[in-house]
This record gives sequence, structure tokens and C-alpha cells, in this order.
Amino acid sequence: MAFIIPTAEPFLFPGEDYHKPGLLLVHGFTGTPKEMRWMGEYLNQRGYAVLGIRLPGHATRPPDMVRTRYQDWLAAVEDGYHLLRGLSREVVVIGLSMGGALALTFAAEFPLLGVVSMAAPYALPPDPRIRSIRWRSLWQPFIPKEGDPGAGWFDDEAWKDHISYPYNPTRSILELRYLLDKMHQALPQITIPALLMHSRNDDYVPPSNLEHIAAAMTRAPKTIHWLENSGHVITRDAARLEAFEKTAAFIRQLEQNA
Repeated sequence: MAFIIPTAEPFLFPGEDYHKPGLLLVHGFTGTPKEMRWMGEYLNQRGYAVLGIRLPGHATRPPDMVRTRYQDWLAAVEDGYHLLRGLSREVVVIGLSMGGALALTFAAEFPLLGVVSMAAPYALPPDPRIRSIRWRSLWQPFIPKEGDPGAGWFDDEAWKDHISYPYNPTRSILELRYLLDKMHQALPQITIPALLMHSRNDDYVPPSNLEHIAAAMTRAPKTIHWLENSGHVITRDAARLEAFEKTAAFIRQLEQNA
């Protein structure tokens, strides 16, 4: 009996050379490894070992996510890091949305070659309901996602093939807030090169989030790249190839400077 949603499984693509960095890909909140797979295939074709992890509680059923905590998500990133170290001498963590927040938090504590954050949130929206989210989760375990989920996408065919939970687990929103608090503490401690990407058309995590993240990274060499013609899930949407190419160029630069 399969528990993981078909096509949403984690993936591992071996690389060509132990001395090339291994790439750890981390998906977003309520998302699945599938949203990172196209990027993983692109980077693997350039000789890199690539591991796309599945965060606990994701890609199965929404009730599974309710039982997880942000520490479980960080532990999954750490698991992936140690697995990749068996294939590559050094590791770059690449995350989308909440995966970007996890990647940045992780980068402050583990010896990475570099980190890539795409469409990461700095803070949750200023919604007064979030103040009572802990109590709300006791009587409303799931909150429907507002609006038309496909409205912010530029590639309609990619949207039709996208997999994400239709609801936000209420308790998990609280865990995301805890994670972002931890990320705020981590950002000034990051000293490795970082690539920060965001779409100017992202209406789910507004572009101002990148500016706050960059301002807090006072010790890290940063490269900022803005995308156009893309919604929030930039690894699947219309500008994905630009994001892939920019990431590959960043990794090549890391290799040259190592």
C-alpha cells in the first residue's frame, strides 16, 4: 500500500564526481518533492548529485502534517545533508518557500558550500487571526486556502500538474511561525555565499520578504536575482529555466572559488 501521493515521491540522482558538490533540494509548505524535481533533473544533467527530500507530514495526507513540528522538518534537512555527504565532499542546500527558510536556518549551523533560497518568507502575513492560531487549531484543524490557487500561475499546464494539500493545517501555520522566528536568529550568523531569488509577481509571499531576508544577512556574500513572469512556485512556473540557469551558474562559481 502506497502512502505517498504518486509522482510526489522524494528522489535521488547520483552525480559524476565525488568532488562536485551535492545538491539538497527542499520543497515548500504543504508542497511535495515534485515541485523541485524539474530543477533536480536539470542540475543532475550537469553532473551534480541531487537529493530531493520529502518533509515529514507532506505528500501523504493533511492530517499527517498536523502531527509534525518544525524541528521534524529541520531534522529531515539534516538527514538529507548526511546522506549527500556520502556522495559528495561538499553540499549546497536549495530551498523553495518554506524550504528556503529551512535552507537558510540550516546554513547558519552546518558547514555548507553555499545556500540558495527561492521565494522564502521572512514573516507571516499581518493577519490578526494568526495571533490566536494556537487556540484556533484546537477547533479548526484545517483552513481552506483562500482564493483561486491557480490564479497566480503564469504556466497553466504546470499548475494543472502541481500537487499540494488543498488545506493549510492550522497547527502547522504555528510551526511555520516558530521556524521563521528561528530563521531570524540564524540570518545574521550565515557566512557562506547565498543566492536569493524571488518573483516580482509573487502574490503569495510578497517580494518585500526577500528584502528583509537580505538585510538581515549582514555577514553573508549575497547574490540577489529577481524573476518576472512567475508566481510563487518558481521551480514549476514559466520562468523556471531562468531560475535553474541562475542556480547552476551560482554553483559553478562556488566550485571555482572553493
